[in-house]
Amino acid sequence: MSVARQESIVGAVEAGGTKFVCAIGSGPGAQLLDRAQFPTGDDPAGVLRNVTAWLQERQAEHGALTALGVASFGPLDLDESSPTYGFITSTPKAGWANTDIVGPLRAAFPGIPIGFDTDVNGAGLGEWRWGAAQGLDDFVYITVGTGLGGGGMARGKLLHGLVHPEMGHMGITRIAGDDFEGVCPFHGRCWEGLCSGPAIEKRAGRPAPDLPPDHPAWDLTIQYMAYGLVNLTCVLSPRRIILGGSVRKAGRLGEARFFERVRAAFRSIMAGYIVSPALTEAGLAEFIVPPRLGDNAGVCGAIALAQAARKNGPARRDGNKSKNTRKTR
Repeated sequence: MSVARQESIVGAVEAGGTKFVCAIGSGPGAQLLDRAQFPTGDDPAGVLRNVTAWLQERQAEHGALTALGVASFGPLDLDESSPTYGFITSTPKAGWANTDIVGPLRAAFPGIPIGFDTDVNGAGLGEWRWGAAQGLDDFVYITVGTGLGGGGMARGKLLHGLVHPEMGHMGITRIAGDDFEGVCPFHGRCWEGLCSGPAIEKRAGRPAPDLPPDHPAWDLTIQYMAYGLVNLTCVLSPRRIILGGSVRKAGRLGEARFFERVRAAFRSIMAGYIVSPALTEAGLAEFIVPPRLGDNAGVCGAIALAQAARKNGPARRDGNKSKNTRKTR
């Protein structure tokens, strides 16, 4: 292995509500040298032991990792001056509230930089580097699966603020006649509570992949999905929305038909208010799109987070990281 190739290898962890995906490499495709996954379950300590052991084994095989990137479900503490920086905080995921994600990795890999952000910001960063957001500095990435979350960029910087975006928990207009109360334990009928995989299953009585194309749950899910996308378009004015996660595959309905119907519902709800070629019937085919990296968007995003952390230098050991830690360029 060449020195340049060895120096480029980073470790990546995509921490999702259903599974943890781990990888080493320097990018997608042939640059993704190895990949594994572990069920998330309700035993954080056990999962993190499996993750660190796998990364250490790959390091022994491929050479020293130069950085780590973690793209995790949340909510997260991203305040680099906080004593709980690197923690999952108030998640409804059983067993995972107040879990330190970064600490065990730092203990297992001392002295190398670790990039840390939400799973959706990570996936958005991956799509920006290698996928459907290339060439764009303003876009949104949405994932809909076990939960529903959103991230993205504004003017070339990943979205952060008070904490990080929690787009899945915005309120959504109730469709007349729909009395479903949603599944979110915090907000009930928020966007996640209405459109996530568990929401579809509870509404329909069976998982989304098993629903026939004409099941009424698809009508409601697509309409609510479009309401959320219109809200984000009005608030953030993105140049593209990338819609990832398992729900967008839409089982027997099919991904292509799902996107067609979401775009049509979006256009109907927007009602011509925002005038842009991107929001015409033809333009929406390039405005609301699936991830080009497919199911590897999240783990490739974690690779990109690691590369950004390596570029900006390791965090200081006192827990107060460099002000540049989350830069993406």
